[in-house]
Amino acid sequence: MRLLVLLVGLLTSTYVFAAEPFGRASIEGAEGIVPGQQVHVVVDVFAPEFFTSPPQFPLFDVPDALVTLSTDRAQNLVQSIDGTQYAGIRKSYAVVPEKAGSFQLPAVEIELGYSSNGNSTKAIVKIALPSFDVGVSSSQVATPFAARGLTMTESFDRDPASLKVGDALVRTVVIFAEDTQAMLIPPVAFGTTAGVARYEKPAVLADGVEQRGIGRSVETGSTRSETVVYTVSDTGRFPLPAISYPWFDVDEHVLSVATLPVTDVVVAPAAVAERIQPELQRENAPASRVWRGWLLVILLCAIDMAVAAFAWWRLPAIRTWAARVRRRRRNSPRRRLSRIRTIIRVGDELAVYRGLQDWSGTLGYRTVSEWVEAQACPRLSAQVAILERRLFRSRDMQLDRAALASATTLPTADRPSPKRALPDLNPTAEDPLLRPL
Repeated sequence: MRLLVLLVGLLTSTYVFAAEPFGRASIEGAEGIVPGQQVHVVVDVFAPEFFTSPPQFPLFDVPDALVTLSTDRAQNLVQSIDGTQYAGIRKSYAVVPEKAGSFQLPAVEIELGYSSNGNSTKAIVKIALPSFDVGVSSSQVATPFAARGLTMTESFDRDPASLKVGDALVRTVVIFAEDTQAMLIPPVAFGTTAGVARYEKPAVLADGVEQRGIGRSVETGSTRSETVVYTVSDTGRFPLPAISYPWFDVDEHVLSVATLPVTDVVVAPAAVAERIQPELQRENAPASRVWRGWLLVILLCAIDMAVAAFAWWRLPAIRTWAARVRRRRRNSPRRRLSRIRTIIRVGDELAVYRGLQDWSGTLGYRTVSEWVEAQACPRLSAQVAILERRLFRSRDMQLDRAALASATTLPTADRPSPKRALPDLNPTAEDPLLRPL
């Protein structure tokens, strides 16, 4: 009887304390947040063993704030709790408060699939997001735009001091800022200048832009590019006003101003070319010249007819030759490499593996493994192993399609030729059928 009670207790405890998925959330740098600053809310989702379907991170609404999901690649995590290994995925939200106050973020429900005793199980993990407070700095009174490392540069398509009447001057101003989004960067106020017509083109926004910083460092941020076209219809000197661009530095917690100096546009009168009055000359062409012209026209017509007749007579051969040229161009090594790289980037995993089989076969290899071994590229070997694991074993690892596509290259001239299954039918002195004793 005691043994039966003990067995029932063990089975019940195993069921109650079975490993279940869970999640947690935190805020990076929750101190000193000001309006307009991008707040990073990091969400970690864990599941026992491995994920069978990736977590679906939903968007949520927060009053007086802009919420977006980070476009960065999700980060894989591994953690052991009470002897159970959990696989995790980290993703972050970007919350931009528009005013000061306390912001209470809602709970999010994340759908996922994970492996439980060898079976794929669907689950929903509910995660309570933390709250944060936004204060107003004494220096932030003029603008709500907050960022890090803001720089402003300008360029002209020609020298502004060497224009002529009727010329157009194109001015491009680029604003680069870190830890923000391009859609949040305010426009530039160019000001007006008497006597100068201005046309502003739509701004170009870009995120994830790399810019070289001090030394050999590379900073990643967002840019707003604004292009203005100036036209002047009169001569003289026209000063374009200086540009002041206020912004709040979240690192120093001070209001900063990026400036561009005054630019003088100097317009000179357009050069007037001296007109030469045309003189009409009448002369009667001799009859021999007229006949010579007619003979030339007749000869050209005869040549055209002969070429057309030859082309009609040899039309099947010409079509065959054209088809052979098109087929050769379509099956050139570079075009085949471009096609296999496209399949790797956008095709499903089975299509990618079949494409690699065709690619290795065209290079003279019997299998994909033989081709990978001949390349001697660790990155290629790793990605092909992950692809085969996802197709024939489990989907617990992520395939890096970009790395696999870049590692797939044309064979070099100094690379040894693939091994052949059989020797040559007609051996030569350089490659005899039997080695000398």
